[in-house]
Amino acid sequence: MNPEEYLQSRVDDQIDWYSKKSETNQKWFKTLKLVEIIAAAVIPFVAGMTTSIPYSSWILGFLGVTVAICAGVTSIYHHQENWINYRATSESLKHEKYLFLTKSGSYSDENNFETFVQQVETLISKENSTWAASGKKQQKK
Repeated sequence: MNPEEYLQSRVDDQIDWYSKKSETNQKWFKTLKLVEIIAAAVIPFVAGMTTSIPYSSWILGFLGVTVAICAGVTSIYHHQENWINYRATSESLKHEKYLFLTKSGSYSDENNFETFVQQVETLISKENSTWAASGKKQQKK
């Protein structure tokens, strides 16, 4: 495989994948947190207005359940951690790509493609290892 093929089929593909996954996890995290914050903030208001708001006990119950569900989903799926890790991996891959394309840093010698491939595969492997370790940690709980 030549450098152009590797850049297109492996590096650019991985940068795109990590970037999209980062964006998705960021959106989920922020949405769930926003719903959780709003629901939690409305609870004291509704509780103070129980005589004025019909079905206030049902509303309070619903808001409490909403807060619990949002917190639970966030803790199970680790959207914030995934967002940060995927973004870091995407940015690291971009950094290595630009160093390679400009023949800078450790890519200035004649074995630059081999060095580049090793670095890229190390970054991807590290992310995969982190993900696998996280899964095993969750199983033990």
